[in-house]
Amino acid sequence: MERNEFETESRTSYKRSQMKPKKRRSVLRTSLLVFFALILCATGAGAYGLHKLSPSNHFNHLTAIGNPDGNYKQKSGVFNILLIGSDARKGDSVGHTDSMILVHADLNNHKYNVMSIPRDTRVYVPGEGYTKLTSVQYISQIKHGPKQGIIDTVKAVSNLTGVPINYYAETNYQGLQNMVDAIGGIEMNVPFNVTFTHPWYKEDKNMTITAGTHQLNGKMATEIVHERDSVPGTDFGRQKMQAQALIAIAKKVMEPANITKLPALADSMSKFLVATNMTTEDMVSIGLGVKNDFHPDKQIHYFQAKGTGQVMYDDVLKANNDEFILDPHQLNDIVQKYFKS
Repeated sequence: MERNEFETESRTSYKRSQMKPKKRRSVLRTSLLVFFALILCATGAGAYGLHKLSPSNHFNHLTAIGNPDGNYKQKSGVFNILLIGSDARKGDSVGHTDSMILVHADLNNHKYNVMSIPRDTRVYVPGEGYTKLTSVQYISQIKHGPKQGIIDTVKAVSNLTGVPINYYAETNYQGLQNMVDAIGGIEMNVPFNVTFTHPWYKEDKNMTITAGTHQLNGKMATEIVHERDSVPGTDFGRQKMQAQALIAIAKKVMEPANITKLPALADSMSKFLVATNMTTEDMVSIGLGVKNDFHPDKQIHYFQAKGTGQVMYDDVLKANNDEFILDPHQLNDIVQKYFKS
């Protein structure tokens, strides 16, 4: 595609996204849940005695898709994965990245540090200029295809944070519902009242889930974790709900009774794991690392990248746009303490 044609299509897509914010805001942002679904399937495989894939041996001398700090050496048994949620619907050839969650997994010490990165974060794209992080995948997919779109998104996040990223996993929204139903529902602590302003299902319009602990099926879990407008902090509030859903799912699937449900969960994986560079051996090694000592309340540490919203010139849109400027000091502090230790 010639550049002028590309710019025209990009501007048109951006304008559509600006004109229909409600539809865009309703896209599910549950990428973090993919990581623990991978763990679950891997745990089942680990029961077959594949002890030779111990994390300290398997996750050693890893390569990174993005590695801005070439001098940093990762410890064995440690890896970083970017979890991506795309707004592409069934049949779409391209889409915008709607959520990005970075996970630092230390399987030696059973620590899982996770950080949500706002989709509207301002980043520099070589050859294009400054734009929103959500647009990187879309731009690259148009020019180079789906896989390169993911790779370039990973590189953009790596350059932004300074964290070498070894793996990626991309999701869509439907899999969360399938996964929660496969394990028989979850018990989730909802941190504040949630009213469904833009639900996936029209019958749930204006339904309110009060703060507190609730038994949820897949449908309700899906509705809660993508609600934005009615919760404190909008996107930041939604990120907190995702963290609570993550803990609830992790607790439920580690119950002995759910071992028999692993085949159903494995079936649902194919429905929501759109793309990943993790191999079966990678997943099995993760399972071997967590299955004997996994306590999500204590081991999952959640962080939010903070900053300020500003109106900035977008080089792809060729117009001013609302963008999010991360606080470099806060970001660096989180990265140095929790993603490079």
